[in-house]
Amino acid sequence: MQTRPLGSTGFDIAPLVFGGNVFGWTANEAESFRLLDAFVDAGLNAIDTADAYSTWVPGNSGGESETIIGNWLARDPGKRERIVLITKVGSDMGQGHVDLSGKWVMEAVENSLRRLQIEAIDVYLSHWPDPRTPHAETLGAYQTLLDQGKIRSIGASNLDATQLAEALKVADETGLPRYRVLQPGYNLLDRKTLEGPLLDLCRAENLGVITYFSLAKGFLSGKYRSEADLGKSARGGAVKDYLTPRGFSILGALDEIAARTGATPAEISLAWIAAQPGITAPIASATNLDQLASLARAAELTLSPDDVELLTKASD
Repeated sequence: MQTRPLGSTGFDIAPLVFGGNVFGWTANEAESFRLLDAFVDAGLNAIDTADAYSTWVPGNSGGESETIIGNWLARDPGKRERIVLITKVGSDMGQGHVDLSGKWVMEAVENSLRRLQIEAIDVYLSHWPDPRTPHAETLGAYQTLLDQGKIRSIGASNLDATQLAEALKVADETGLPRYRVLQPGYNLLDRKTLEGPLLDLCRAENLGVITYFSLAKGFLSGKYRSEADLGKSARGGAVKDYLTPRGFSILGALDEIAARTGATPAEISLAWIAAQPGITAPIASATNLDQLASLARAAELTLSPDDVELLTKASD
C-alpha cells in the first residue's frame, strides 16, 4: 500500500482513512474489532475518531468510539505502532456549547487518552470553530500537550479559509504550534466549501487534508436512484436533496467508469477525492467486512486522467 505524507505532521498514511464514527453506533464492539483487524491487515493505517462519537445515539454520552478503539488496542498492543490515530476535541460534551478553551482541552485530552488507553494521540484536531475562545488560548493548550508528549501534532476541522488563515497567523506571530491538518466535508456533490481559497491555503501551507462525508451520506454508493430507494436505510432521507439532474449526471459518470474498470461507484468516488491535488485522503466508514474490503480496493484504485476529468465535469 503506497502512503502519502499527512502534510508536515511527520506521519505517512494510506490514501484512505477509516471513519470511527460507526464504532459503538452501527457497529458494536465485536464487529468493530473485526473491522479494525481487517483494516490493518489490508495495509491501511489511519483511523479518525472524536470524543463526541457518538453523542447523537440515544443512550450514548460520547466517548463510545474512542473506548472501543482503546479496547481493541489493549487486546493487541502491537497494533498501536501500525496506525496513525486521529481524534478531535471541542464538540459539546455537556457544556452546552462548542468548547476549545484551554481548560477544556486539557481536561478532554486526559479523557481521550484514558478511553484510547494510549500515551499519546498522533493528531489532535479542533473539531469546530469556537468563537468564545481566542486561537492563542487553544494553541497554547496544544503547546503544553505537545511539550508533555501527550499529542504529537495538531489540526482542525470545519474551519473556513478566513478562520484557518487567522489561526495560522496567530501561531506564527506568537510562536505557538500551527495546525498541520484540515478535515473538511468534501465529495463529488459538495465541492464548494473546500475548493477555492480554503484548498489553495492548505496547499500553500502544506496542510494535510482528510475529507469527511466523502460518499455524500451514501448517495455516491449508487444505491439511491429514486425517492423509492430512500427507505433502503436509516440514512436514506439525508440524500433526498441529491436526487437532482446534477446528482444523476454524477451517478451516470460513475456507472460508466464502473462498467469499464469493474470498480464500484463508491470506490471510484473515493479514488476521485484521493486524486485531487492537495488532498491527502478521504475518510470513509464501514460496518461489515465486505464494505471494508471495498475501502481497501478504493485505496489501491488509480483513476485515469480521463476518468478524473469525466467525473469532475459531471459534478461541475
